[in-house]
Amino acid sequence: MRSEDLISSFGEIARSKDMDRDTLQIIVEDVFRAMLRKRYGSDEAFEIIFNPKQGDIQILHIQEVVGDWEVEDPVTEIKESEAKKIDDGFAVGDEVAGGLDVSEFGRRAVMTARQTFRQRIRDIEKEQVYQEYTELIGDIVVGEIYQVRRHETLLMHEDTELVLPRDEQIPGDHYRKGNMLRTVVKEVRRDAGSDPQVVVSRTSPVFMERLFEVEVPEVHDGIVEIKKVARIPGDRAKVAVESHDEKVDPVGACVGVKGVRINAVVRELSDENIDVMQWSDDPQELIARALSPAEPTNVSLNQDEDPPRARVEVPADEVSQAIGKRGVNIKLASQLTGYEIDVYREIPADEEDIDIEQFGDELTEETIGKLKRIGCDTGKAVLELSADALARRADLDRDTAKQVLEIIETEFEKGPGIIESIRQGRFTVESVQTAEAADTDGTTPSEASTGSADSKGPGDADEEPPEAGAPAPDADGEETVVDGPAPNEPEQADGDSEAKEEGGDEEVEEQDEIPQSPSEEQQEAESTPEEPEVRS
Repeated sequence: MRSEDLISSFGEIARSKDMDRDTLQIIVEDVFRAMLRKRYGSDEAFEIIFNPKQGDIQILHIQEVVGDWEVEDPVTEIKESEAKKIDDGFAVGDEVAGGLDVSEFGRRAVMTARQTFRQRIRDIEKEQVYQEYTELIGDIVVGEIYQVRRHETLLMHEDTELVLPRDEQIPGDHYRKGNMLRTVVKEVRRDAGSDPQVVVSRTSPVFMERLFEVEVPEVHDGIVEIKKVARIPGDRAKVAVESHDEKVDPVGACVGVKGVRINAVVRELSDENIDVMQWSDDPQELIARALSPAEPTNVSLNQDEDPPRARVEVPADEVSQAIGKRGVNIKLASQLTGYEIDVYREIPADEEDIDIEQFGDELTEETIGKLKRIGCDTGKAVLELSADALARRADLDRDTAKQVLEIIETEFEKGPGIIESIRQGRFTVESVQTAEAADTDGTTPSEASTGSADSKGPGDADEEPPEAGAPAPDADGEETVVDGPAPNEPEQADGDSEAKEEGGDEEVEEQDEIPQSPSEEQQEAESTPEEPEVRS
């Protein structure tokens, strides 16, 4: 093959790859030097002259003239006699430059040169792709889907293959071959000897930032700055924004009139719910805003932990809103603020609670210490957490966390003791007859205490009531026998009444009145108004 034909084939390959002349010249020189090294073992004695405009190449072999019996390296040295055949003017020490034809290398060497040339071009292309897309990291690119695989989707962008892995796809997205898809360049991977792999993403928070830059002119111009983005792809996201112009409302600018701007972002993200909030440099205020729609009443920080923790108290009816469905709201708030947030129900001052240290007889000191470190210093604060959340936050195994919850729940189910109940006014204390008095009158202590407060008059505490069934004096002093049933009460057999007296589980059917003297009754009637008799 002539050198002109070889250079022409090199030029066609270079034009197909849109390669400039300087790069082509460098590659051609490197290819021919590789051929020379393979044939002569070194390329130091050769000079390559390449003219890309005319498409020709000239290889010069430069040798030093030495005596006929002093040649040590035939590649770099030439005999004086042979040099004089070229020109009689050559003497020892001169340099002779002779031309070298490409055809002298042989067909195999020429084919090897063409393969080497193609390989060099591929290496240069790889380097160009790597450099180009490394500069595009964090920018949006639009590619055409040309292959959908099980674990990844391949896109084509300007003759470069982009890879969208499964874990970088929004859950619920469905891709079809030929559709155009917007993604953000996440990283460019390059392994030794392989093509660079451009990885794109649709789940990265940067992708949402770039979408806001496209849809919101204030964000693109830098008037409104997106400070932080927290996402659970396909579900919900929180965006904190700040305005550098007092006249511009950052939240309103991102939402747009009737939500036009943010709706465009939501549609691109497969209807992902987006909460836009105003940024604050105060961590407590930022945490309170991040837990929206809940409205915390108190936020306390613990900077000593790693990561730092925040204890947030919210009203009892807003605990579920602060945590969110499947814990999404509190998880996003933690990502946005950088704090591990513990949500607690606000306990009113009049609501009883138990200090966590009161469970020292059932819980170990180590467990109590772990609970206090995460802010669970009361029993109800612990009950606000599930077993999984308690195990994760307090660094407990799940069985221990379940046991802790069971112990505290059991303690609250017992309720307060009798002393505490009396103090809170849930029960009243009444006088109860002694056992001797109960044996004397044939009634149980509960029966005696039931009617004693209402049936006795003043000054009659020492008088004993007549036996059941005995004649009782009426108001005029005459005795009447009460042997029928009480008013509004069904008749019962004698056996039933005796059974009730013996069992002591039910109240006495009727309590006999204690006889009083007429003078006492008259004084009582004059001093107190007449009231209807209440029977228990």
